[in-house]
Amino acid sequence: MRIGIIGGGAAGFFSAIAAKENYPEAKVVIIEKSRQLLSKVKISGGGRCNLTNACDPQDLYQAYPRGGRSLKKAFHLFNNEDCVEWFESRGVPLVTQDDNCIFPVSQDSQSIIDCFLKECKRLGIEIQKGLAVKSIKPLDEQFELGFDTDNVMSGSFDKLIVTTGGSPKRKGLEWLEALGHKIEDPVPSLFTFNMPDESVTKLMGIVVENALVSLPGTKLKSEGPLLITHWGMSGPAILKLSAFGARVLSEKDYDFNILVNWVNQASNDAVVADLNKIIKENTNKILANYRPYALPDRLWQFLLEKGDLSPQKRWGELGKKGLNKLLNLLTNDEYAVKGKTTFRDEFVTCGGVSLKSVDMASMQSKKCKNLYFAGEVLDIDAITGGYNLQAAWSTGFLAGQLK
Repeated sequence: MRIGIIGGGAAGFFSAIAAKENYPEAKVVIIEKSRQLLSKVKISGGGRCNLTNACDPQDLYQAYPRGGRSLKKAFHLFNNEDCVEWFESRGVPLVTQDDNCIFPVSQDSQSIIDCFLKECKRLGIEIQKGLAVKSIKPLDEQFELGFDTDNVMSGSFDKLIVTTGGSPKRKGLEWLEALGHKIEDPVPSLFTFNMPDESVTKLMGIVVENALVSLPGTKLKSEGPLLITHWGMSGPAILKLSAFGARVLSEKDYDFNILVNWVNQASNDAVVADLNKIIKENTNKILANYRPYALPDRLWQFLLEKGDLSPQKRWGELGKKGLNKLLNLLTNDEYAVKGKTTFRDEFVTCGGVSLKSVDMASMQSKKCKNLYFAGEVLDIDAITGGYNLQAAWSTGFLAGQLK
């Protein structure tokens, strides 16, 4: 049996290794269009490779704005705990950070790349670089591949696994659409917010550890650390909102407003009670010298200035109007977003081959027998924290069963 893996990224290598281990007599070939293998793994996690996350395996699916529930079968067969065991059993010790992100102890993505190359050599998996597949032609229980060059490999394949990753443009998916697969238009996911007209950018470098960010007029909201940058806002709270709101924000052409709840308190009454307690216990202290909720000093001074509240005013002089103004600044602070920036170099797309075209219990195409999918070529994407790579490992493992 000849098994072709189209794409030499995370899902490609993982599905190739799974296929070869399940069918040791088969000839398995990885076909990569570029000269660079595992390029996205190389830059993942800032070059350290955030492999997966140490969350409860039962909660994995919640990290996926698209495709999470459809991945339950894949996660049942291969979850984050299985991932840790897989890499450590192959000589890659891992470490879990305080935020539950899991990295190789080496803190170097090259450790993961070397592991994959070593496994391919051990199993006898062939790797072909510089060959871009432009078409798949089903022929009597086999597939013939069309390439964008005359210098192609010979022979057909009995089974194919497509692991070409996310495509920024629909055009990059047309060769799969030609086989009858439904395509969900790709749009960016996981990006930071540009705020060219907002003076909050002068606070660049400040991190608020537990903020709540929401999109007015929608149910979209996310919480977590928020980082103020020289161009706008970033951090897990922003990136999560960008992922879950990917299509909505695309439709708005990345021109929208957000509300920031700096203290992550859902109840305004609770915040009013906290502020009244501060007033009672710190009547003679000036606003500048007492920061509620231990907010970063520069942020607190900025909010006072934004609300036209004198830093020299005493807490006891705040009054009802001042209290309401402060409440709004802390829990309902509005900023205008005009544009986005890719998070680091880690480009992630929302969109791809529709899950309606795939049997998610096997990753086999519903349109072409013996054709399978894995990884970001599917309409599956996640928030940061190792979840996108976990989807690649899980779908690659399942596709490699070739059931």
